[in-house]
Amino acid sequence: MDSLYKSCVWLATQARRDDLKWQNIALIVFSHTTAVWGLFKYGGQVKLATVLFAYVIGGIGGFGVTAGAHRLWTHRTYKAKWPLRVILLFCYSVAGQNSLFDWVRDHRVHHKFSETDADPHNSQRGFFFAHVGWLFLRKHPLVIEKGRTVDMSDVMADPLVMFHEKHFIWFKLIMCFIVPTLVPCYFWGEPFFISFLIMNFLRYILALNFTWAVNSAAHIWGNKPFDGRIMPAENRVVSFLALGEGWHNYHHVFPWDYKTAELGHYSTNWTTLVIDWFAWMGWAYDLKTVSPAVVTARVKRTGDGTHDVWGWGDKDMSLEEKLEATVLNGKKVE
Repeated sequence: MDSLYKSCVWLATQARRDDLKWQNIALIVFSHTTAVWGLFKYGGQVKLATVLFAYVIGGIGGFGVTAGAHRLWTHRTYKAKWPLRVILLFCYSVAGQNSLFDWVRDHRVHHKFSETDADPHNSQRGFFFAHVGWLFLRKHPLVIEKGRTVDMSDVMADPLVMFHEKHFIWFKLIMCFIVPTLVPCYFWGEPFFISFLIMNFLRYILALNFTWAVNSAAHIWGNKPFDGRIMPAENRVVSFLALGEGWHNYHHVFPWDYKTAELGHYSTNWTTLVIDWFAWMGWAYDLKTVSPAVVTARVKRTGDGTHDVWGWGDKDMSLEEKLEATVLNGKKVE
């Protein structure tokens, strides 16, 4: 609550009228209001097939963001053959976010200058600003200045990305709004207006907020086993909602790891599961990760002491923890 209060105070006292992007404010407020209204007004009339389809479409768009915009094009944590890159571009279009070029540039700036005025969604300015408030305002001059220094030559050299950039509006309009609305109408007879509300407002708004939660919640709440000096934290809830993107303390320490997490299982990191599947097919390759030895060394050097252990005898268990343990009903050695 303190973080939300900080954001509201800043917006009320320091944000100048000229800084506000009224078009963004109107669109975001209208879309959220309509999504909530549509849910209460027509939620009981929506066909189950439409609900399941919305879930699938949300996952497809999310995968385009996490495996595509984030792990492939921004951090270059793996390489992808052209069929996979095409799939990822279509999936990213379903998400309906900013152009891929802008997304990659802003996210590279976010990592390079995290929690400073050059960070597009600086969480030092509070939860609301980091979540959505940054879209209500014009960019801080430092965000623009530092954005011009980020190397984007690899993205500009990708002909598929540049083709997508050139026709971005059409890709977004068709893949994010038109197709998801028409499919339920055509295949199982969902009324157009209900399909329009569920797919273009409720599904879209939920997907956006899941992505935004990585910038806000995962920078404020959670433990920091890999580096206690930075704000990004390990947030299991965000990881579940954002397909594995909430293991944020690890990710900011090791941004080149394609898993974005230390965990070896897929239950809260579905993006890694899909990348591994494409690697098995041969479409994803040169997957970069971090050795356990490097992770352990970083945990001991900068972690906040909350790194998980599997139990007694784990190599990461400290001597202090062993000495502080209470052993009950101990067996006497004769």
